[in-house]
Amino acid sequence: FGSRQVHSSHPPLSVFDISLFLFANMTGAGNHVIPNVHFRKVNGMTKGQHYRAYFRTWFDQPAKAKRRSLTRKAKAAKIFPRPVGGLLRPIVHCPTSRYNMKIRLGRGFSLDELKEAKIPAKLAPTIGIAVDHRRKNRSVEGMQANVERLKEYQSKLVVFPKRAGAKNVKKGDTPKSELKNVAQNTLKAIIPLPKAGKTQAEALTEDMKSFRAFRAVRKARADKKKLGKKLKEEAASKEEK
Repeated sequence: FGSRQVHSSHPPLSVFDISLFLFANMTGAGNHVIPNVHFRKVNGMTKGQHYRAYFRTWFDQPAKAKRRSLTRKAKAAKIFPRPVGGLLRPIVHCPTSRYNMKIRLGRGFSLDELKEAKIPAKLAPTIGIAVDHRRKNRSVEGMQANVERLKEYQSKLVVFPKRAGAKNVKKGDTPKSELKNVAQNTLKAIIPLPKAGKTQAEALTEDMKSFRAFRAVRKARADKKKLGKKLKEEAASKEEK
């Protein structure tokens, strides 16, 4: 049997051509990111028994959820009849222009808010109201909202005497007749945050279409910048007259 030679018109394939062919079969046709995977980690890490890492299981999830529930109930029973949510806290806006449209619970009420609601600053912590002496009010709307929050809390407030007996009843304590069958407040916040309402769509008016927001902002900025110069010129003109 003699050897037979096969002649082909195509040149022999190089190593680059073969790798390119294999790469195209791996990733499919088209321009793709060159894969750079190492496949070093097997089932997490190559350590432990039989070169496998021990997986962290979560079989105790139901038991932990039950334990947290029992802990909450035990805490509520311990502090009864006080609210579970802790102290009453104000409504504040989140910082920065990105989040300032959102509201959350603040650290404590300002001294001006307590003064407006006619609550002494030293009495407030004793009746479950958080106080933050460093906080300042930046808007009338925010201050009025927190004042109304304090007034609503006062209307529902029930104060128990520290000890039993008629001698221990002090001014401001709730009468004994109203202390029967008092329910405990179990909410996360004593007074929940108001839910944000959805904005209703409305038809565009001619004034809205003709309004130029960019021009209005630029003009307001220029007026603010030139206000001092304008007042100075007006004062000088009055002196000349």
